[in-house]
Amino acid sequence: MKPVEIIIIVAAAAVVIGVIVAAIIRKKKGISSCDCGCDCAHCKGCGIKKPEEEKK
Repeated sequence: MKPVEIIIIVAAAAVVIGVIVAAIIRKKKGISSCDCGCDCAHCKGCGIKKPEEEKK
């Protein structure tokens, strides 16, 4: 393995670890990780919506 390949692998691993750490920090701060910017625990606009009841 050449030094360039090792550097690329280490850089890729650092990016992955950085994304995971950032997600954990955002979750602990209570900041949403979705695009709507709201508190998704109470948001009907994010995630999977419950299907509407069938009309009679």
